[in-house]
Amino acid sequence: MRTETKPVRLVDYRPPDYLIDRVDLDVRLHANEARVRATLLIRPNPRGAANAPLILDGDGLVPTRVILDDDELPLASGLARPDGLAIAAPPQHPFMLTIETALDPSANTQLSGLYRSGSAYCTQCEPEGFRRITYFLDRPDVLAVYTTRIEAEKADAPVLLSNGNLVESGDIPGTSRHFAVWHDPHRKPSYLFALVGGNLASFTDRFTTRSGKNVALGIYVEPGKEARAAHAMDALKRAMAWDEEKFGREYDLDVFNIVAVSDFNMGAMENKGLNIFNDKYVLALPDTATDGDYAAIEAVIAHEYFHNWSGNRITCRDWFQLSLKEGLTVFRDQEFTADQRSRPVKRIADVRSLRALQFAEDAGPLAHSVRPELYHEINNFYTATVYEKGAEVIRMLQSLIGADAFRRGMDLYFERFDGTAATVEDFVGCFAETSGRSFDQFMRWYSQAGTPLVSARTEYDPLAQTLTLDLSQATPPTPGQPLKEPVVIPVALGLVSANGGDLELAVDDTYGASELELSHGVFELSSPTRRIMFLGVGRRPALSLMRAGSAPVRVEADLTEADLDVLLKHDSDSFNRWQAGQTYATRLLLRSIAAVRGGVEPFSDPDFERAFASLLGNGGAIPRDAAFTALAVTLPSEGDLAREIGQDVDPDAIRKAREYLRASLGRTLSETLLRLYESLASDAPYTPDAASAGRRALRNAMLDLVAVGDPELGADLAARQLHGANNMTDRIAALAILSLIAGDAREAALDQFQKSYAGDPLVIDKWLSLQAMIPEPGTLDRVMGLMRHPAFSLANPNRVRALIAAFATGNPTQFNRRDGAGQSFLVDIVLTLDPKNPQVAARLLAAFRS
Repeated sequence: MRTETKPVRLVDYRPPDYLIDRVDLDVRLHANEARVRATLLIRPNPRGAANAPLILDGDGLVPTRVILDDDELPLASGLARPDGLAIAAPPQHPFMLTIETALDPSANTQLSGLYRSGSAYCTQCEPEGFRRITYFLDRPDVLAVYTTRIEAEKADAPVLLSNGNLVESGDIPGTSRHFAVWHDPHRKPSYLFALVGGNLASFTDRFTTRSGKNVALGIYVEPGKEARAAHAMDALKRAMAWDEEKFGREYDLDVFNIVAVSDFNMGAMENKGLNIFNDKYVLALPDTATDGDYAAIEAVIAHEYFHNWSGNRITCRDWFQLSLKEGLTVFRDQEFTADQRSRPVKRIADVRSLRALQFAEDAGPLAHSVRPELYHEINNFYTATVYEKGAEVIRMLQSLIGADAFRRGMDLYFERFDGTAATVEDFVGCFAETSGRSFDQFMRWYSQAGTPLVSARTEYDPLAQTLTLDLSQATPPTPGQPLKEPVVIPVALGLVSANGGDLELAVDDTYGASELELSHGVFELSSPTRRIMFLGVGRRPALSLMRAGSAPVRVEADLTEADLDVLLKHDSDSFNRWQAGQTYATRLLLRSIAAVRGGVEPFSDPDFERAFASLLGNGGAIPRDAAFTALAVTLPSEGDLAREIGQDVDPDAIRKAREYLRASLGRTLSETLLRLYESLASDAPYTPDAASAGRRALRNAMLDLVAVGDPELGADLAARQLHGANNMTDRIAALAILSLIAGDAREAALDQFQKSYAGDPLVIDKWLSLQAMIPEPGTLDRVMGLMRHPAFSLANPNRVRALIAAFATGNPTQFNRRDGAGQSFLVDIVLTLDPKNPQVAARLLAAFRS
């Protein structure tokens, strides 16, 4: 175990005492002893402490030489240790410091710093990996221009890549080695440094920017996998064009390269001009990748590209500002996907993920604000709160000031802070300037933890033809923050008539409403309570609240089930049509769960089943938006229901009630489900476009309900689909259904699938995950057995996530077994992994967030 470190606090931030303006690196690659020579141009920081010692960060380094200007410094004096280098009295003018270190890339199991991934050399420097390569001021607010020379055996690493533009390359006379020199003219922090060397094949293309610059694009993969990079390249070019159109951001180097590696702790990394990706977010063919994989590749490719401006050109001053780059870039990639595919479907997917991950975080012992005040371990900092809730805060900001002022604010931010390390205050201040409003109260979203609860109560007066809406907000206490102040909440709403259609909004001036609120239907709740009286309401309407998920809040409204039925059938806001169905189902399921816990059998409800049936249209005809319908007919997850219960959760009772309702729907609607399943069948060649993916999603949702209602029929249909499918989406959906039906047929199907894809690790990951999520008492033993399978390696993050994380986060009944064995198993894995790969260990601990 590593020793406990002192907490790092935002309040303790101070500028660095020294700045590094230029970094010249010479990296000589060898599998077991790489040599790094770093020449740093350093000067005292006018904002730092005068005559301060120079203290550089290190982590496990072996120093071999240190030269200050022209003087070699004696290592025997204790100048440099594995964890740091200190010069007590450095010059108080610009000086050169040259440091030589020796590394063993093959022994680097942390996958941080310089390491070997298969036969390739690779780096990962965010958040604090550069200090594992050389001694440095390894913090985001030290920005330098980098020139990197890489040298390697030509046969071992014919491809040599780094940040920026290639300025020189060639063979080294008299040797079997070669070199490449890369120069990045843009100042960047050390966490954005990247280097790759290996035997890689490339998929290439070009992109012409709006100003006419011709950019060479390359995606580097293992030889033989070039064709699998075509979708990623297409997504990259679309992202580049979209960022120019939507945000006015043009790419700024001559080349943009992506490298896909199999051993990678994160999804991807936005290093300037050289993005390094987990290969699962690059490689795709119809036979190996699902629709979800294709969509994820598109989103992650875009996310990392968008970082070029929101993260690279403007970085964060310190790690407490992490959401400044990550929350903003998540918002940007969400908007990209919404424009490329279906905005309502994307919004629903994002809110589902937010509630499943971030709301659970807010409600548990790990609750923290979007900009936390302290951290003990930097690897624990990469959370759903920082990323997803951070994106929601920016979405609210846009809602509050409107699209035009938001775009002007973004333009001002990019112009004013280009080439700097900025803060959240810098960012929000740009929107205050372009909108002319104060954001002092809004900043509480960055400093307060917890999910606000918005309560809504209505009173209809038929004689006066008014509807009075009383809103209130309250945020429950979280660890370290017992008292909460009201935040600014944009409440997007509408009034839906019983026959369909939105009512025109007119309000009583007594209670006040701005012109912007009335025209956009977005009302601000910034005090503990607010009353709004709507006029000219001829009949009691259904209240459509928090349209498009307008704020990351929980909602408690006095909607009747008749109201929910109206919203589900007629709301013009697709998000709230979906939400009405989820709320209706949740109420029914919570009653059923309570019955189960009281020793009574679970139950369904005919009114709910009729409302549910309305989602499927008439007579099995294919709905106009199949992707939306697939989401709408998916009941709230077991995690969703656990979150609604809050305390004293019984996962077994939740599963029993939910599966009973699914089975009841499957039996009651079997004819409609089967007709729709058959009508959605297609022999056309696979394409990953949104419309086709939506049809497959709905067809597989129908099969799932059929199977839970009639397991024998479902198993037969799933087996036929498994063997007859022409794509991985349908194949894995069928196998998932079979995996839930115990018996020899399941084991045979799993065995055959493994044999068919034994040579493809990314497909085997799907096979591992399906088995880890089987909700049966024997699954923990199955998981431990799979850890001994040749396909599994505890040293590979993808395999760990596929098996261990899938069990911990995707199998609530077995992870939370009454005997504690499931949670104890995860603790043992984390303790084993932490010394070897603390980043992956930290991610696994997220399973305890609730």
